[in-house]
Amino acid sequence: MKRFTKEENSWMYYDWANSAYSIIISTAVFPLFFKAAATKAGVSPSDSTAYLGYTIAIATFILAMLSPVLGTIADYRGLKKKFFTFFFVLGLISTASLAFVPSDQWLLLLVCYTLTAIGSSGSNVFYDAFITDVTTEERMNRVSSRGFGLGYIGSTIPFLISIAIIVLSQNDVLPISTTFASKIAFLITAVWWGIFTIPMLKNVYQKYGIEREPKPVLNSFKRLGKTIKEIQKYRALFLFLLAYFFYIDGVGTIITMSTAYGSDLGISSTNLLIILFVTQVVAAPFAILYGRLAEKFTGKKMLYVGIAVYIIVCIYAYFLKTTLDFWILAMLVATSQGGIQALSRAYFAKLVPKENSNEFFGFYNIFGKFASIMGPLLIAVTAQVTGNSSSAVFSLVILFIIGMTILMFVPEPKVDSSHTISA
Repeated sequence: MKRFTKEENSWMYYDWANSAYSIIISTAVFPLFFKAAATKAGVSPSDSTAYLGYTIAIATFILAMLSPVLGTIADYRGLKKKFFTFFFVLGLISTASLAFVPSDQWLLLLVCYTLTAIGSSGSNVFYDAFITDVTTEERMNRVSSRGFGLGYIGSTIPFLISIAIIVLSQNDVLPISTTFASKIAFLITAVWWGIFTIPMLKNVYQKYGIEREPKPVLNSFKRLGKTIKEIQKYRALFLFLLAYFFYIDGVGTIITMSTAYGSDLGISSTNLLIILFVTQVVAAPFAILYGRLAEKFTGKKMLYVGIAVYIIVCIYAYFLKTTLDFWILAMLVATSQGGIQALSRAYFAKLVPKENSNEFFGFYNIFGKFASIMGPLLIAVTAQVTGNSSSAVFSLVILFIIGMTILMFVPEPKVDSSHTISA
């Protein structure tokens, strides 16, 4: 396979840029920062975990509602980059604003976090859709997987800096509070995200789309309605989305709720941050490995492998008791979380009509987002009802099993000599 092109590299580096948000804001520092703020305000640990789960559900619901419509409008030539830029800027500004919210205002923290989530996830909808513009079907598995690999590698740098500042403040080496150190981490995330998005903004352009027409919003709704009515024409796409809906729910829930879950088990903040850092390091080569193995064994078979690993993770999580158990769990997740997401993105991209990639990636996003509403809500409700989230984590097994079963009926996408897709 020839070296990566300028467009491919620029596209992949957005994973490098945005993954700092994913680890520092979504997974590690902010959840711990929020739980500390909520606890200080008198909120119980189980309730604070629940409120975080509800907030994630609300943010994903908002974006799920917007994505298909925005994606359909963005299929007009010249609009994809504009939508991407809008959500990127929203995420960047709201992430930086977290550093200026008083730490005792836990509700305001959740409001700002909702905006960051909408900005980050919204930009990713259009970023994912750009894969059809920057590469070919034959290269999608490797390009998508390398993007995730770069994301894990890139995120470790600002994450390591953030961990160092937080740990040094906790041990009184730096004359600042842990709260202030966490706020510095939020600013580091925004700066990193902004700087490394520049190649994407400069070098990636929309190549496929439909010509603009009068009343674009009204016609976009008509096209969206027509696609829904003619869904039988896209049987492979629909079956894949249904399978994706179930298995990605478990993946997303484990990623977003992992630190809150570990905190409830009594694992210290320092240990959680170190574990998550090592997870990022381990995940990078495995994400790239998944892409290479997909070229040898097909993407579908490697998706089966990833789902099977997550089933083991859910079962093991039910019996989780010690910090060592959490280490083992994290390393299992590290082997597959990047691979399963990268190959899902590439598999779907091979199935979609290129000129309507935004519209279909809008559906891809809505299935993923609605799925990620269900998981956090399940964790949230169970945490409040039982005071123990282990049972809820174990229940995610059924979602992976259903997803794997449906995936068996999805045909492999095939590339013909003219680079069109059939299934």
